[in-house]
Amino acid sequence: FCAPCSHPQVSNHLTLLSESLPSDDEQSLVESTSYGNRNKCPVPGILYNTNTVESFNKLDKQSLLKAEAKKIWEDIQSGKAVEDCALLSRFLVISFADLKKWSFRYWFAFPALVLDPPASLIELKPASEYFSVEEAESVSSACNDWRDSNLTTDVPFFLVSVSCDSKATIRHLKDYESCQGDNQKLLFGFYDPCHLPSNPGWPLRNYLALIRSRWNLEKVWFFCYRESRGFADLSLSLVGQASVTTLSSGETVPSSVGWELNKGKRVPRSISLANSMDPTRLAVSACDLNLKLMRWRALPSLNLNVLSSVKCLLLGAGTLGCQVARTLMGWGIRNITFVDYGKVAMSNPVRQSLYTFEDCVGRGEFKAVAAAKSLKQIFPAMESSGVVMAIPMPGHPVSSQEEESVLGDCKRLSGLVESHDAVFLLTDTRESRWLPSLLCANANKITINAALGFDSYMVMRHGAAPASLSDEMQDLDMNNKHRQRLGCYFCNDVVAPQDSMTDRTLDQQCTVTRPGLAPIAGALAVELLVGVLQHPLGIYAKGDNSSSGNGGNTDDSPLGILPHQIRGSISQFSQITLLGEASNSCTACSETVVSEYREKGNSFILEAINHPTYLEDLTGLTELKKAANSFNLDWDDDDAVAVDL
Repeated sequence: FCAPCSHPQVSNHLTLLSESLPSDDEQSLVESTSYGNRNKCPVPGILYNTNTVESFNKLDKQSLLKAEAKKIWEDIQSGKAVEDCALLSRFLVISFADLKKWSFRYWFAFPALVLDPPASLIELKPASEYFSVEEAESVSSACNDWRDSNLTTDVPFFLVSVSCDSKATIRHLKDYESCQGDNQKLLFGFYDPCHLPSNPGWPLRNYLALIRSRWNLEKVWFFCYRESRGFADLSLSLVGQASVTTLSSGETVPSSVGWELNKGKRVPRSISLANSMDPTRLAVSACDLNLKLMRWRALPSLNLNVLSSVKCLLLGAGTLGCQVARTLMGWGIRNITFVDYGKVAMSNPVRQSLYTFEDCVGRGEFKAVAAAKSLKQIFPAMESSGVVMAIPMPGHPVSSQEEESVLGDCKRLSGLVESHDAVFLLTDTRESRWLPSLLCANANKITINAALGFDSYMVMRHGAAPASLSDEMQDLDMNNKHRQRLGCYFCNDVVAPQDSMTDRTLDQQCTVTRPGLAPIAGALAVELLVGVLQHPLGIYAKGDNSSSGNGGNTDDSPLGILPHQIRGSISQFSQITLLGEASNSCTACSETVVSEYREKGNSFILEAINHPTYLEDLTGLTELKKAANSFNLDWDDDDAVAVDL
């Protein structure tokens, strides 16, 4: 955009804004630009941005300038420049943007046709000295009316005619013929961005080329319009006379000049915004850049908005919790809550990447709090928090005096599950995953489970809530009656979760695993979540298998297959994907258990905690085990028979 000069000591620069570019829905610049703004006269141009600084330096700048000058000349010859006079002021800018360092190189060119022979300036004076008092008053009034009208305020080239009775009229260039008359002063006016009292502005150069080519005039009176406080100022405006040679027949495209000088030298300009920007915003931009490049290069359908808005609850802030949190940040997830009741021990920092030696000095800081603080230190834009609490567990009975505290923890955990979009189960014991699994099934939340052995790991996603308890699932099942619900962590068990912490030896009290295991399992857990978030069916997506033969190319998920379970062993450097359906006798996610929880609430939880066999009795596992124990097999020693159960 450009505008006439409005200050006696400062020129009005060409302005390139974000709205100068076509909108995201690929509308043309004409459609996306708002007209009728007196301070924004549209000027067409080309922004040529290179991907590397080497490409920027190798650009053929003279050829680029010549190409833009040719456009101006062709618009003059065809008459387009008369209909849309802004075409006379075309510009070109080449640029290279280093978005990691926030440094930019750019070089503007304002193509100017070089007349041969060149035009000569005969006379130049302030407009107030050229016009009589009556003429000056009429010209000022006409200019103000022109600028006040939404139809003409952003038309930068025009005709000024002054009749013999000192009446001034401003018209469009296409009305030139009707301006011819006896005893009339006719001036070619333009919005002059220059403030210098003895120099017309750069738009005059191509204006004279148009005048010579279109009307074949030898002497031209021109009017450099300038303003003060939004009104015409004839003491700042200039009137001059130029002499131009008439156009010869068959004239070719004139040569051109126009690359802007930088401190008197023909070199590009550069600017760094890093020091002027907020460091947090710089970090956000730099981190998001990698994801945007990923989408640009390989995954056009990747939905980054889903990732940036998801809220993750991490139950466990140990080795797995730290790895999962770091990988979540890499995927652009900005909202993470930790739940853990342990403190940072001396052995933790070398294996758990969010902690340092200072976190375990003295009595040690609570892991949940230290992990949340560490995330903000790593990336200030993180919304992280830590909740210090123990998760109530089956097989760990509580006294009547402890019931209120335990039920308070249950309510608190339920609230956390409800307020988050995805839950990671990363605790050390099997029984500590039962209540979160139940709560996630009840709330129909995306649940990712990761567990470690000494040299093996298991990563899985829980299925959706039972169909009869989820309206959304019922609607989905109407379209696919054969859809199977995926199982949870407890669906393959034939016993209820029990106390696994009592009477443990030292090696059993610690999570003894090979150090490389947690990073693998943590990364797979996050990738599984991202796959669910990017899948059109989300939590209801069926489980894929690596042996399905599709090579990872699916129509549903842009990231490849979306398995149910991933099990691996680093002693064998092997990995397999498994699929397990939900069990009707599951102690955590079955319809029986979830319905009982919804009906009885706190009393159900206390019953499950205090009575180890309660869940087995409720789900029918007790009867199943009795039936299995009463089943006898007769073996023929001579002919061994394999029996599949």
